[in-house]
Amino acid sequence: CGIAQSTGGVGPLTFLWTSQEMIEAMAGRPFGSLPAGITGISIDSRTIAPGEAFFAIKGDRVDGHDFASLAIANGASLLVVSEAKLPALGRLTVPMIVVDDVLGALQKLALAARDRSSATIVAVTGSVGKTTTKEMLRLALAPSGKVHAAVASFNNHWGVPLTLARMPVDARFGVFEIGMNHAGEIGPLSRMVRPDVAIITTIAPAHLGNFNSIEEIAAAKAEIFEGVVPGGDVILNRDNGQFDFLEQAARAAGIDNIHSFGQHAKAEFRLAEFDGAAELSTVWFSQGDDTREVIIGAPGRHIAENAMAVLGTVALVGADLDAAIEALAHLSAVKGRGARHRLSIAGSTFTLIDESYNANPASMRAAIAVLAAAQPEGEGRRIAVLGDMLEMGAFSAEVHAELASPLLAAGIEHVWLAGPEMAALRDALPDSVSVEYRQTTEELAAFVTGAVAAGDVVMVKSSLGLGFGKIVSALLDNYPAFHDTGRQI
Repeated sequence: CGIAQSTGGVGPLTFLWTSQEMIEAMAGRPFGSLPAGITGISIDSRTIAPGEAFFAIKGDRVDGHDFASLAIANGASLLVVSEAKLPALGRLTVPMIVVDDVLGALQKLALAARDRSSATIVAVTGSVGKTTTKEMLRLALAPSGKVHAAVASFNNHWGVPLTLARMPVDARFGVFEIGMNHAGEIGPLSRMVRPDVAIITTIAPAHLGNFNSIEEIAAAKAEIFEGVVPGGDVILNRDNGQFDFLEQAARAAGIDNIHSFGQHAKAEFRLAEFDGAAELSTVWFSQGDDTREVIIGAPGRHIAENAMAVLGTVALVGADLDAAIEALAHLSAVKGRGARHRLSIAGSTFTLIDESYNANPASMRAAIAVLAAAQPEGEGRRIAVLGDMLEMGAFSAEVHAELASPLLAAGIEHVWLAGPEMAALRDALPDSVSVEYRQTTEELAAFVTGAVAAGDVVMVKSSLGLGFGKIVSALLDNYPAFHDTGRQI
């Protein structure tokens, strides 16, 4: 990490990267008068901060080169651009590092970040719970040292190298989320991150349309073993049906330190007892002869189970377990993944549970269980607002219809649906359930906004492509947040 004197006599300025380090790592060509260094990295011209470098990545829909001027206007001190795009930038005379391929350059910088770091690296994958587990790790490890983790669900071919390139040289821990839609995607990212500890939360039928079986999904997740450093550890879900397969795959990859978590009697990091409430959970974490009470500040058995992997990681890396347990009490659900809002309506309130980020059969069941544990007020209802689970392929009609069973078991009597695939669930639900079905997200958003009532608990969940965030936004826009100022008596 380069140190240089800042202007104005305000003392030393710490750079994330010096310009020279970037040139060497990316095999780039300097253009113009480069700053001594940069304080951060961005690929979004709208949110870039002064002093950061803007990487003009060409995505599926937009080309970052088209927003280079905006990035400069918003404070970028340096551009990383493609040699082929340089003529199109016209008379732009700003500091640049010119490379053959911008994404490739970001990946090279990510590798340099990993090489220079002495941080303990943890990587998380799995069909469900990656982002929340990453956030629990961030929280649990923070009392023991500086933690670097992605600010959002940056788990793909650009998100992982961006997160790695942003890692400060003085980080004590690095936490990375690695995802996939197809086989062959996790392996290269794991080899880039080179985790000391790799966690697989669970194997479930996500992206089932891209695979022929659950075993193929497990094999794709097992690619995370490819990057585990020699002598590193893996933590697997002992309750999952693919545990034996994953254990064998880890051993085949040359990994000896294999650990397990879950409720299973043989789990090393065991959920000995679970007491779920509407907005938090009390659990007992057992490791050998040591059992400890843990309060987790977000509800759901699925979160509690993954917390066992988190506490197991804390123990394996030698961090402060007592401080980690205390920190988990301050966990709050992530936007789109269980975040709760208490909103005002007609002199009363209702509760919104935002699960709108993504969905697959396993995460749908987990969200339905969270809704079942929530307590409506007065005459309020538990309402499941559900949209299509995408990438289910030939299994789509079957897995959507199968959601009727957990809804009925949970006693959910109001189900509001949108999307062509959710027609299968509509048809599978009995007349005892009040069902509202709309073709589009926009139509359902209009209905939900007008149909919520005092005391309701409304849970919104779908795959990201359905855009159910619009339903959440509509509710937040139309009903103000409730602030309990309290009253003295």
